[in-house]
Amino acid sequence: MNGTLTPPITADSATTSSYPAPGPTYKSTGNAAQDRLAFFHVLEKLKTQKRGGWVREGVPEPESIADHMYRMAVLALCVPNKDSAAPPLDVGKCVMMAVVHDLAEAHVGDITPVDGVSKKEKHRLEEVAMTSFLEEMLGGGEAAERIRELWNEYEAGQTPEAKFVKDLDRLELCLQTVEYERRHPNLHFPTFYTGSIPHIRHPAVQNWTSDLMDERKTLFEERGVAEAEKERKGLTGADGVVVKVGDKVVSE
Repeated sequence: MNGTLTPPITADSATTSSYPAPGPTYKSTGNAAQDRLAFFHVLEKLKTQKRGGWVREGVPEPESIADHMYRMAVLALCVPNKDSAAPPLDVGKCVMMAVVHDLAEAHVGDITPVDGVSKKEKHRLEEVAMTSFLEEMLGGGEAAERIRELWNEYEAGQTPEAKFVKDLDRLELCLQTVEYERRHPNLHFPTFYTGSIPHIRHPAVQNWTSDLMDERKTLFEERGVAEAEKERKGLTGADGVVVKVGDKVVSE
């Protein structure tokens, strides 16, 4: 970046965990074209920054943040508005929301639930990044307002579109998990399902997830009795309750 930088977030203000505090944020140079290009360039980090959970689990060549958001955007286009049991959604808004929902990670990285960062602190770190992007790089204009409204709506999680996109976030994680388990038979990620599937609420996304978990069950059964039992046990919580998609048990 050619602009100047504001002071970095201090360790005390960021977190006491092992998560490294983000570096300093961009500050406007006063040249609108240069600042706008700084935003265009920072987007590359979404293409190169790997998703933290996969890195931690040792997955070879893990997906990037942009990979994750792109599939979510296409999934949003697949919602059956006319035949759904749920009220119709603004599909265009859902697609745009999927594209921007992890935008702050271009600066803060992919903060995962095991990083020791509270939800409140995670939001604060991401808010600092978004302010830099939208005010210092984009100058608070029309584009900045459009992105800000979408990001705020997703973060608040109150509208039908925000709830749907959050469900897509969970589904996309599960899709990628099945794909890695298929590609790498020695890898097994049951907690990625148990931490996501029970929270999916949109009926279409529940149906898609149910189909996916049927596919996963078949995959493990084809690998033999021992692998099928591993799949079943992995989706059973400590309380003995098997994870469900809505009211349907996904592994028996």
